[in-house]
Amino acid sequence: MTSYSLQIAKDKNDLARLASETIATHLDLALDQKDRAQLALSGGSTPSAAYSLLGREHLPWDRVDVLLGDERWVDHEDTQSNCRMIRKTLMSGEPGSKAIFYPITTIALQSPDESAKEFALKLNEICNGEPPEFDLMVLGLGDDGHTASLFPKTDSLLVEDSWVTVGRGKGLERITMTFPVLSAARKVIFIVSGNSKKEALRRLLDPNEPIERTPAKLVRPRSDVVILADQEAAHSL
Repeated sequence: MTSYSLQIAKDKNDLARLASETIATHLDLALDQKDRAQLALSGGSTPSAAYSLLGREHLPWDRVDVLLGDERWVDHEDTQSNCRMIRKTLMSGEPGSKAIFYPITTIALQSPDESAKEFALKLNEICNGEPPEFDLMVLGLGDDGHTASLFPKTDSLLVEDSWVTVGRGKGLERITMTFPVLSAARKVIFIVSGNSKKEALRRLLDPNEPIERTPAKLVRPRSDVVILADQEAAHSL
């Protein structure tokens, strides 16, 4: 059974600070043990403030490989692009801009399936292990219980023989890491903010909750899962 460690911040600003410091601490630990660290980041609006703060942390960023856990199949300049968000937050200034960022190729390829295949090859090149092992996997939690772009009651939940698949949700096709990769990470952190997420967070922590309804429960790393939440999201716990 997955073990969860919950830390509650007083508000969104405090959550951004806590998330930035927590991510930096785990990266620092990883870089003490190996030459390069692999960091996977979630998209969405919740973590963007944390990534802006993270980019100011004085780490050896030139030794950090940054990838996205998922990406919408849109142009990288589209306002819905996670790549765009990373470049405008973590990568917008020094020292964070020194990180090596590997965006997911989207509309430059012929289809989302082609994007998924290319990204899977990229994971094998950058990460060790099968499934590819990240030092730190930062995830979000949707109000419907999804994480990355793995949505409730979709075929993406069944993919175990590929590191990347095409997820479909909220009217968009998306490229997403699969659960074997999310679960292979040495450390997993969820960042959860806002009143709209409180029911999803309650379900994630409920040992009797079915995974078909709350796919985030399929993330099962060897170590405990760290959940960083603000008081609005954690209100009903």
